[in-house]
This record gives sequence, C-alpha cells and structure tokens, in this order.
Amino acid sequence: MVLAIWLYLLSGRGAFWLARERDEAISPGQGPWPRITAIIPARDEAECVGETVASLLRQDYPGEFTVILVDDQSRDATAQVARDAAAALGAGMRLSVLAGRALPAGWTGKLWAQHQGVEAAEAMSPPPVYLLFTDADIVYRPDALKGLVARAQMGGHVLTSLMVKLRCVTLAERMFIPAFVFFFQMLYPFAWANDSRRATAAAAGGCMLVRRDALREAGGMAAIRSALIDDCALAKKLKASGPIWIGLTERVSSIRAYPALEDIRRMVSRTAYAQLNYSPLLLAGTVLGLAITYLAPVWLTAFAGGTARLLGVVAWLAMALAFQPTLRFYRLSMLWGPALPAIAAVYLAFTLDSAYQHARGRGGMWKGRAQGNIQDNIQGNISELR
Repeated sequence: MVLAIWLYLLSGRGAFWLARERDEAISPGQGPWPRITAIIPARDEAECVGETVASLLRQDYPGEFTVILVDDQSRDATAQVARDAAAALGAGMRLSVLAGRALPAGWTGKLWAQHQGVEAAEAMSPPPVYLLFTDADIVYRPDALKGLVARAQMGGHVLTSLMVKLRCVTLAERMFIPAFVFFFQMLYPFAWANDSRRATAAAAGGCMLVRRDALREAGGMAAIRSALIDDCALAKKLKASGPIWIGLTERVSSIRAYPALEDIRRMVSRTAYAQLNYSPLLLAGTVLGLAITYLAPVWLTAFAGGTARLLGVVAWLAMALAFQPTLRFYRLSMLWGPALPAIAAVYLAFTLDSAYQHARGRGGMWKGRAQGNIQDNIQGNISELR
C-alpha cells in the first residue's frame, strides 16, 4: 500500500513533483500594455514594505502602473516607510496610501484591506484592466510585471499567479520551506490548476494578477471575505469564469524571514486546520494519511523484514526522488531528500497544533488578530472550499 501511494504520486498526480510549471518560459513580447494597479494590504510591515514598494515602482513596464497600499491599522511606521520609498525614487505620485477602516465582522483582515484597495481602484478614471494583489514582503525583479502581463494576455487568463520564491537561508528555512512548496504542489498540482477541464484551482496570494472585470463579476473580495485560504478560494471563484494559471518563479521572491522553528510553526498553524474545513474527521484522516505516506516507509525499513522491508526502502527512495526537483529549485543539497519523512512528521505536529489553537480561540492568529475562531469564518471556508 505504501509503495502504491508513491507510485501514484509519481505517475498520476499531474507530475506535480517535477515542478515544471514556471514563468520563465514566456517572452514578454510587444504588448499591448494595459493599465494595472497593484494592491498591497499591509499591517505592521515597516520592516519589509519599503523594499516591496520600491521594487514595484522600479518595474520596467511600458503601460500605466500605479500602486495602492492599504495601511491596515498598523501600529508601526508602515505607511511612512512606504511613502519614503516612493519619494526616494521620485515616484510619490504613483503610490496611494489608504488608511484602512476598522475590520467588520465576518471578514479576515487581509481580505478587508484588499477589498478597500479594490474599491479605490474601481473609482479611478479610467479604472485598471488588471489588479496585482501582492503582499508587503514581496520583491519583484524589474521584468517581472511585464512577463506576468504577457502570460496573462497570451492565455486569456482571468487569474495569473506566481508561487514566489520563499526565503531559504536559515537552517529552519532550508529544512521546512522547500517541503512547504512541495506539499502545496501535491495538494494543488499546478498542471491540473492550469487545465480548464479540471476542477482543481490554486493561486499563491503573494502574487496574483487578476482581471478586474472578472473579479467584479465573481462578487469581488466580499465573495470570499471569511476565507483564511483566501488565494485558493479566489482561484476557485475565478476559474468558474475563465482560465487561470499558476507557476513557480525566480523573478519574484519573499523577503520575510522565518529564522527559527517557532516561526515556521506559526506560519503553518495559522491556516492548516482551516485547510481541513475545521473538521475533526478530516484532521484524523490527514494524520493517518501523513503517517502512512511519509512515516510508514521509515518504520518498514527499520523494523520489518523480507519483502515488507524492501517495499519500505523503495517507497522511501521514491519519496526522496520526488523531492529532488524542489530541492534543486531552492539550490539545496539532494541529501535533504531522505529527510522528508522527518520533515513531514514536524508538519503533522504543526497541523495538530493548528487544531489546538483553533480550540483555544486563537485560530488564524496574524499580527495580533485571531481570525480563525469566528463562526462566519468557519462557514465561509466550508462553502468556498467544497
């Protein structure tokens, strides 16, 4: 059974493990270059937001491009840092900083901030053709937006998303970040998400280029206002109206640091139980599935004998092989491959912690807000992820 699982994952799940869906394969072309507005929700992001704003304002984009930063009631100098970054480039007129309104019931903070940014973009004359949803810790190479727009227009995509390259410097990051990307691709095979014939829908919230008219027709951000897995919920909504695309990229990266194991735990625990629709039954099934898929090969190798041990060894080798393309993407040693069972065991513990934090009323904790314990959030996630 264990070997059969890995044979299926290697051969029958959209070849997710090969990590072949990438943005570098397309040439920027000659346009046309539609009007675009980037929307950055930012809460207590003074440490990162300056680099993000500067990288956006440096884009080598021939069309009209403006940036809206929604300061989500920050307790630090987020807004001023953003303004200073724009002023240093002589681009202050291309940045608008909005003071975010109080968070209403039934909304997550990020989606409420994005909603306010969309409102401001809609009020422009003329309004933008595309909205670029990006986070306050994301840095863009100067050619990134041009390539993103070219791909969106060539494919007629209503949503074009890049899985940004996450920071992978500290030991904790090297151990857990590539696995995070590997697991995400396993859950949402990019080739399936990019296939209009399949129901799979996925996006990476750090970088999403969305057609404004498609978003409006789908109900706007209000349609997913309580979703903690907001990027994939948005992808599901938009795929119903047109093609979407997601891929890995070297052109866009995150500068947010996860220096220690505790930082990784908080990142995963914030949304893991939401991914399971807050269901104890799905949680139990996930724990069992992870144990069989990742831990059983090690147990068989160490304690079984004969054919069972051989099957365990082969399954473990298949697992290590599947991890190699992601490790190469992050320029890490192939020797991390055999460590995937141990890494998966820690992620399993993080998932259980996510359920525990939800039970304590601290689910979805981000920047001082607990967002995952609201009944509206529970119902919203269930309805969006069905």
